[in-house]
Amino acid sequence: MARSMLCRGVSAFQLSRRIPLLSAPRCYSQSEAEPLTLREQKHGIRRIILNNPRKRNALSLSMLETLRENILTDVDGEDLRVIILSAKGPVFSSGHDLKELTSTQGREYHTKVFQTCSEVMTLIQDLPIPVIAMVNGVATAAGCQLVASCDIAIATEKSTFATPGVNVGLFCSTPAVAIGRAVPRKVAMEMLLTGSPISARDALLHGLISKVVPEERLEEETLAIAQRVCQSSRPVVALGKATFHRQMAQGRDAAYATASKVMVDNLALIDGQEGIQAFLEKRKPVWSHKSEKVHD
Repeated sequence: MARSMLCRGVSAFQLSRRIPLLSAPRCYSQSEAEPLTLREQKHGIRRIILNNPRKRNALSLSMLETLRENILTDVDGEDLRVIILSAKGPVFSSGHDLKELTSTQGREYHTKVFQTCSEVMTLIQDLPIPVIAMVNGVATAAGCQLVASCDIAIATEKSTFATPGVNVGLFCSTPAVAIGRAVPRKVAMEMLLTGSPISARDALLHGLISKVVPEERLEEETLAIAQRVCQSSRPVVALGKATFHRQMAQGRDAAYATASKVMVDNLALIDGQEGIQAFLEKRKPVWSHKSEKVHD
């Protein structure tokens, strides 16, 4: 069963998380002229670009399904080391498409929208590879949630972040899950209760993003980080990322127990030993990018 699904393009990662098989997403905007996202991959870096600026790159159900497909395609491939999420136009993402959230659509459809959104956000954090948000503009509501869900976020000085749902009668409860885990509680509550935007500098100060750069340097700075990630061992990065998120949800003592065990597991990896030997021999490591162990 597993083999037959893998032959159909379903990744081992997808099977391990029991992610439902993807039906063919509606990949085009209403005009049917442009795909909702663009995807390209080169030298280990996959770039996924939100491509619906006319609708402020809203995270419609179609956009979310397409984004999920773009993330999961060949996610277990050894040549994939990092993903960069960016957007065309002055708005990174305005969040959910409010036209999909009217009573006309109904509760079942609304449930599907928020379930799919939650799947995409948790998928980003559960991936075995890092995901970097490259932001040049406005990120609001679920768009801000998308930034908060990424492992690293680089933004331009003109970028702003907000959760304005309260102002239209829809409190940003799901964005609050990611944002509340990225910034101090009182900062999150001010954003959620007022809907007021914060600047890129304030977002950096509070931990929502990793770095603020001039617009003309955004691409260069983001690619530099992605390229640095590509220089490391894929299984070591995957183990480290998974452990980080796991221990952050635990108490101190449990976190140390988890991390200590993982350090020992890391040492058993081929690349764990290769890195140490390379350091001792004063040479560059030659990574296998395999998850095999050299000892138990």
